Amino acid sequence: MQQSQENKMGTMPVSHLILTMSVPAILSMTVQALYNIVDSYFVSQISEKALTAVSLVFPMQSLLIGVGVGTAVGLNSLISRRLGEKHQEEADSAATHGIILGIFNWILFFLIGLFFSRPFIQCFSSDTALVKMGTQYMSIVCMASLGVFIEVNIEKILQATGNMIYPMVFQLIGAVSNIILDPLFIFGMIGFPKMGVAGAAVATVIAQTLSMSVALTVLFTKNHAVTIQFHGFRLNPRTIRNIYSVGFPSIIMQSIGSVMAVGMNAILIAFTPTAVAVFGVYFKLQSFVFMPVFGLMQGVMPILGYNFGARKRSRLMKTITISTVTAVAIMTAGTVVFLAVPDRLLLIFNATQNMLDIGIPALKTICLSFIPAAVGISFSNVFQAIGHGFSSLLISVLRQMVVLLPVSFFLARFGLSYVWYAFPLAETVSLIASVFIFLHLYRTCMKNL
Repeated sequence: MQQSQENKMGTMPVSHLILTMSVPAILSMTVQALYNIVDSYFVSQISEKALTAVSLVFPMQSLLIGVGVGTAVGLNSLISRRLGEKHQEEADSAATHGIILGIFNWILFFLIGLFFSRPFIQCFSSDTALVKMGTQYMSIVCMASLGVFIEVNIEKILQATGNMIYPMVFQLIGAVSNIILDPLFIFGMIGFPKMGVAGAAVATVIAQTLSMSVALTVLFTKNHAVTIQFHGFRLNPRTIRNIYSVGFPSIIMQSIGSVMAVGMNAILIAFTPTAVAVFGVYFKLQSFVFMPVFGLMQGVMPILGYNFGARKRSRLMKTITISTVTAVAIMTAGTVVFLAVPDRLLLIFNATQNMLDIGIPALKTICLSFIPAAVGISFSNVFQAIGHGFSSLLISVLRQMVVLLPVSFFLARFGLSYVWYAFPLAETVSLIASVFIFLHLYRTCMKNL
């Protein structure tokens, strides 16, 4: 089995390989994006204040996902490179480390949820009802987050071996069960308790736990190109360092994204809480455009890592070209939709007239960042796949901390509608920097493969 999977990533025609490995991930990520929209749709039916409460928790929830996904990206990159280099024992060891690291990550966020949920929400509002809803939501999603940390690591372990079907199944189980459970726990349907915003959090963690249970069953009952072995296992500092040489920059990038979201919420709430709700809705809507691109990159990363490790430059470069063009095509379609029907997108979330007045120009302006973001995401994926995660970190810092937040703060002086222009400006600047870094890495790391 191992040999056939290695041959698949090293010998199958690149376009067909990308198709077979990316389509399952794109499908599952698209369903995940649908869940994001449905989740906020149900919350918005409670009240605009409920939607604002969930939007305030978004940065911490994003950080949680970032720590999980960042660790998993490091696993994916290391395992795929070691398989390409024919270092089976090191690939197996990395996979086993992934399960242990997932538990460590959960313990961290359990403590955050237990001690910091209320203080975090109170940083933004003194409204008693809003603080209560936000605290309930944040404490539940953080303290019961074991499922997401274990599942995402198993997902990336299998993707690194070329197996994209099981990870798709895990994600679909989580997203679909979440969509089903949301209205049951939020509104108290068919005998379930009516829990409001807290119900949305309960539905989320139950779905994550179910997905983790299926992932663990598959991992330990099926044969894979890597083997998890706890007997005689000891943590290896070198393996952890190799995982986080790529994973830590990814975590920091997500952390920066969370800091950016906190900063944007602070800027926007000075105008009106409705602006915070619009910002939260934007992130839900844009996930329907970005998630397929992230799915594409999930399928592409092990191909890049394997062929970089196997020193197959032509396959590496062809993969980069095809994936970048595809990402641009997806983002172009998203831009057209955001420009054409922003009002209909906002009305999904029970938007008031005030929310429409703020949200329509916001969506039309922010979506101008989609196409340059497509290229930037593709290049960041390349940097991570070949073991240069800090290059991705540099781009993320430039985009969100050096450009986006300071420019947003400056433009806020001229009015709320000007704040949104910071997004396309930040993506354009980071795109230019990404191109220069890619050219440097091509000359130093890829050209002579």
